Amino acid sequence: MDTNTILLISTCFASFFTFQIIFHVVSYWFSAKISPGFNNLNFKKKIEWNSRVVSTCHSLVVGLVGLYICLFDEAGIADPLWGDTSLGKVNVAIASGYLVSDLLILIWYWKVIGDKYFVIHHCTALYAYHFVLNDGVLVYVGNFRLLAELSSPFVNQRWFFEALKYPKFSKANVINGILMTVVFFVVRIASIPPYYGYMYSVFGTEAYMRLGFLIQFSWISTCVVLDVMNVMWMIKISKGCIKVISLLRQEKARKSLQNGKLD
Repeated sequence: MDTNTILLISTCFASFFTFQIIFHVVSYWFSAKISPGFNNLNFKKKIEWNSRVVSTCHSLVVGLVGLYICLFDEAGIADPLWGDTSLGKVNVAIASGYLVSDLLILIWYWKVIGDKYFVIHHCTALYAYHFVLNDGVLVYVGNFRLLAELSSPFVNQRWFFEALKYPKFSKANVINGILMTVVFFVVRIASIPPYYGYMYSVFGTEAYMRLGFLIQFSWISTCVVLDVMNVMWMIKISKGCIKVISLLRQEKARKSLQNGKLD
């Protein structure tokens, strides 16, 4: 077993145990410190809260590192299929450790936070990342896919606001909702056409053929599964955002009418 393999395996285990500690220990202490309302939540709410704290921590780490790699990693930019980047592999290893950790939490607390779509998402991503870590291919592509995680902090923050019973029309809630919709669209939906455009451009090339059928099939199929779910979530988020904006306008119109009568 070479040094690089040992590093990646160690990173996966370190990531797994770190996120388990954040879920079981750190989140309880930290959340109670920054939000007094956390202590008033019931057991089920606290479990999901802690799960989303872990999700936010993971998203910020792998999303920002992935963004750096996509913008500045010369080897990956020059050859997205075969470009070798140690930082890129480490980032995928961190993401893999998180996915295993989160799957364990989902299964253990299934009656509280179980979601079949998250299980499908996690298993599909883990299957794809296996090839990145084991075969050293598509490292740049894997990190490009991790940019989708940059939307998770906003999604989680919306849930935090709801758990703390923030008014739907509060400034913080509305701003976060708009940012969530915009960022989700940019990193998960707007990236789809250029991504598949690149996939089409390398189809049949020598570099693509060297991947072998299994990796070729896995690359395409896993991305299709993940993007179908991204589109489903985008539709749901958009409907929610449109509903809030519509209600906000109605509320403003009602207040204006009342003010007019008072005048």
